[in-house]
Amino acid sequence: MKLIIKLAPEMTIKSRPVRKRLIQMLRQNLKTICLRIDDQVQVTGQWDNIHVVAAADISLDQKQRLVASVRCTPGIAHFYEAHEYGFTTLDDILEKALPIFAPQIAGKKFCLRVKRVGKHDFSSLEAERYIGGGLNQHSEAAGVSVSAPEIEVQLEIREDRYFLVEHRHEGLGGFPVGSQETTITLMSGGFDSTVAAYLMLKRGIRTHFLFFNMGGQTHEVGVKQVTKFIWEKYGSSHKVRFFAVPFEDLVGEILKKVDNSQMGVVLKRVMFRAAERIADQLEIETFVTGEAIAQVSSQTMTNLHVIDQVTNKMVLRPLIVSDKRAIIDTAREIGTAVFAEKMPEFCGVISRKPTTRAKLPKIEHEEAKMDWSILDQAIADTQVWDMDALTDEAIAEVRWTQTLRDTDRVIDVRHPDEIDLLACPIANNAMEIAFYALRKQFASLDPSLHYVLYCDRGVMSHMQAQQLQADGFSNVSVWKAEALYPA
Repeated sequence: MKLIIKLAPEMTIKSRPVRKRLIQMLRQNLKTICLRIDDQVQVTGQWDNIHVVAAADISLDQKQRLVASVRCTPGIAHFYEAHEYGFTTLDDILEKALPIFAPQIAGKKFCLRVKRVGKHDFSSLEAERYIGGGLNQHSEAAGVSVSAPEIEVQLEIREDRYFLVEHRHEGLGGFPVGSQETTITLMSGGFDSTVAAYLMLKRGIRTHFLFFNMGGQTHEVGVKQVTKFIWEKYGSSHKVRFFAVPFEDLVGEILKKVDNSQMGVVLKRVMFRAAERIADQLEIETFVTGEAIAQVSSQTMTNLHVIDQVTNKMVLRPLIVSDKRAIIDTAREIGTAVFAEKMPEFCGVISRKPTTRAKLPKIEHEEAKMDWSILDQAIADTQVWDMDALTDEAIAEVRWTQTLRDTDRVIDVRHPDEIDLLACPIANNAMEIAFYALRKQFASLDPSLHYVLYCDRGVMSHMQAQQLQADGFSNVSVWKAEALYPA
């Protein structure tokens, strides 16, 4: 099997030296990816196309995987799945073409397109008429239609070789990964961040991945899964890293010390401080977010301007003017929607009346209340994995509770402000330990008791229970929120 790769249009208009560099990069990326599937594959480059040639005995599964991988490799406009033969006569081409194309054109109007390179005693038009007429005569096609065909049959004649194109596949376009500078993408695992990462890879930008862990093991595992999916599908030609910064203590610091209306902007600025320090470690000057104007309160233009002033890095926002529907549609096209739809809905801070027009002096006043050694510790405790070394992790199964026993103690893990608005409805004597403090305090509780975690929707309590179980505590379960709020 041979795949004939056609370059993305933007690559073809570059200067000769730049185009040669991009072709070399694309050829190397394809070789890296394809050799994992077929260790006999050969990748050769030409000025206007690249050929990927698989072993003659390649299996159907390997063939399908090769095609799927090439389709997801940035820098390709489209490619042909072709059969290659040595050229002798037009009659020989017709003989070879009939068994390949007759089933495709049966009952349909078709036309034949011939691309010819080299010196021959016939023109491209003459080849189209002769071979196309033979296909029409010796098949069950509905006829030839040059202006409105139902199917186009394509072949290329190059010097003393010719190629019968069995299928045409569309590519991603863009530039080869690694042809541009490197960045780092802030990942939450939802629709926005996954689409933003994909768009950077499509543009040829190698990207590392940075996750702020505010929700425990469940969220981290979910983000690792979708991040590895994106990398394997669209960027595995290059090695990158996954960074996980423990952010629970920083969220707790914000919730305890920052004015409620300013918390969302402050949280983003703390994230950007951390991202800048990780970027410095990697010696890169940019990082990427999935933010879009007006999608949430922290993403007004005024707030984004205030947030950006906390870093000297260039903040790239490929979705900045996208609407949510378009982002979700793209996530479905690239395969990340199935992950995003299952990702725990978690927000580190929720303001009752969040500011949409933040003032830098006010934000800096609130930040001055914080203990910044917590950020230093979070950076020091950051975990780093090579992306190709990430393995599937099992998420601890959590026990759900719908009735309370005498030996059960309820822990209300909501923020104190939420408790002030509504006391715990399932127990009058519930312990109040906010989610950001629970992990540190749990070890000091009476180990002979069983603890039932409560929050409004069961999301935060579920995450905390999984984290505690991962830490080795078995005397914990979660109040089943559906029992409290039936549908």
